[in-house]
Amino acid sequence: MFRKMRHEARKSISEEECKAILKEAKRGVLAVAGDEDYPYAFPINFYYDESENKIYFHSAKAGHKIDSINNNPKVCFTVFSEPEIRDLEWAPYLSSVVVFGKAEIMTEPEIFIDKLRNFAMKYYPDAHEAEEEIRADINAVQIIAVSVEHMTGKTIQEK
Repeated sequence: MFRKMRHEARKSISEEECKAILKEAKRGVLAVAGDEDYPYAFPINFYYDESENKIYFHSAKAGHKIDSINNNPKVCFTVFSEPEIRDLEWAPYLSSVVVFGKAEIMTEPEIFIDKLRNFAMKYYPDAHEAEEEIRADINAVQIIAVSVEHMTGKTIQEK
């Protein structure tokens, strides 16, 4: 169903390395099937829950992204690691992870709040500030979960 990575033996990284990048990265790009089947890709903040094998992000309750997910829940999500200098200072190594999955809008109130708190704690310096932000925006946001169906990762040297 999903394609194998070309040059897999040379460049691929393990599932554990992919998960580490998903846990550490602050931003990624989510792609959905947009209007008239045009791809629609946009940067998002997110958090990865390894125990559930799901990616969570927040969104407004309406808009192009939500319309697209409601029409077709299949998505692609891509993240990059920070560049790493190893042997050539001018040619860093970079790892990326590509995830395919299905997006679902969280509707259960108790799960929604829990996931929103987990999400906020990745980006805010402390629980107090996270709770203030949640209180301010609780009625305007929702949480979307992406169930990971397939994941690949690779490392390249940019030269």
